[in-house]
Amino acid sequence: MGHSVEKIGGTSMSAFDAVLDNILLRPENPYNRMFVVSAYGGITDALLECKRTGSSGIFRLVENRDDTWTDAMNELEQRMLLINENMFADPISRRRADTFIKDRLAKASSCISNIMETCQYGQFSMPHYLPQIREFLSSIGEAHSAYNTCLKLKTLGVNATFVDLSGWDSDENGQVVSGKLDCIIEKAWSKIDVSKELPIVTGYVYCDEGLMKTYDRGYSEMTFSRLAVLSQAQKAVIHKEYHLSTADPRVVGPEKVRPMGKTNYDVADQLANLGMEAIHPNAAAGLRKSGIELVIKNTFEPEHNGTLISHSYDPHSDADSADKVEIIAGRNKVFALHVFDQAMVGQVDNVGYELMEIINDERVQLVGKEMNANSITYYLGGNSNSKNKVLSRAEKTFPNAKITGKMVALISVIGASIDTNKALSHGMIALMNQDITPKAAHSSMRNVDVQFVVDDENYEAAICTLHDEFIEHSVTENLRKKVKAA
Repeated sequence: MGHSVEKIGGTSMSAFDAVLDNILLRPENPYNRMFVVSAYGGITDALLECKRTGSSGIFRLVENRDDTWTDAMNELEQRMLLINENMFADPISRRRADTFIKDRLAKASSCISNIMETCQYGQFSMPHYLPQIREFLSSIGEAHSAYNTCLKLKTLGVNATFVDLSGWDSDENGQVVSGKLDCIIEKAWSKIDVSKELPIVTGYVYCDEGLMKTYDRGYSEMTFSRLAVLSQAQKAVIHKEYHLSTADPRVVGPEKVRPMGKTNYDVADQLANLGMEAIHPNAAAGLRKSGIELVIKNTFEPEHNGTLISHSYDPHSDADSADKVEIIAGRNKVFALHVFDQAMVGQVDNVGYELMEIINDERVQLVGKEMNANSITYYLGGNSNSKNKVLSRAEKTFPNAKITGKMVALISVIGASIDTNKALSHGMIALMNQDITPKAAHSSMRNVDVQFVVDDENYEAAICTLHDEFIEHSVTENLRKKVKAA
């Protein structure tokens, strides 16, 4: 019998009773599964920085030499202890959970204090240590949730195994276990018998590549993906707090959206590029290459099959799916960096190369790009401070160019195989009818997506308009055709 590898998202982990009832204890036989767990909702933001707003967490405070990082660490400890209190009524289990996380936080605080003290001397540089600090801070949230999950399952009679891949503890020889990501995972997998035990794996893995440095906040999905590939899982499942739906229910309204049902990895990649990740694109690549299907399920609707993402999905095999727009996805607070120089003709590639070096240096995400003979526009995601640095450096690098920056929103009409010309024209008309004038619009030869650039304040209105046009209208038309045929 094949096994599954499943990942539980952070927001779902915060609703642990639902996770327990709807996922972990749901099948009569809880085994032949492996779970990779994220940190509880908001914990990684507190450890690093807020993913949405960029506001400082402990790492950013340390980076800026802000002494309030110790206060932030104390606040985080109280927050984690409160999670333990809500999770464990049994005082013995509660004490074990509290001792575990207190020990980790105390060691982390001690390590950071020692590094900061060392870096007071000229021979030592704080920037040299920051990547390592970011790595080990990242691991704390997943270790907390994985340990708690394993402890809770054991109290309920499940043979759960805590698989700590964070590199926190040394081996029997006093050496920290290290190696390539795949080697670390394969070594852990070789010790597991999924037919008799239920492994709870930390989303963070300490490895030579530096999981946070390489994949940033998508690291837990890489752990999930590589574990599925290397263990030759029969299927991969991600449990989220919502369905992968035709649009964001918080924008369009939960009564209007519907689960996508089936799609392919091309669509998942477009969503990842907009930050609306079904799965990190590097994680998806491994699953796709190994032929492993991915299911996105709603934690709170366990009876629902969710959305199946597979490489083999062919929308043309189903008359209702051909040329079907599957989702309206968007991203607001995108910084449009526009560089215009009349003398750029014939030199666009050189200019683009230098700009990309600046963008990579400042660790800003490139969401999109457009160009003509004498101008380039980059659409950038990231925190405001980093985007402002990109603008400042671009102005210094190209003093003769006219460089402007504007906050916009990108809205994409996405489907596994759509008529991009029709989507472009219909979308443009629908937006104009609602007095939303796109700043730019793009279609691709891949026939997967059409993108509209609108003023940032029109973000939600544009999504609702395009959802009405391509999803609501399409459903109504299909029903009308079926009724007429009958």
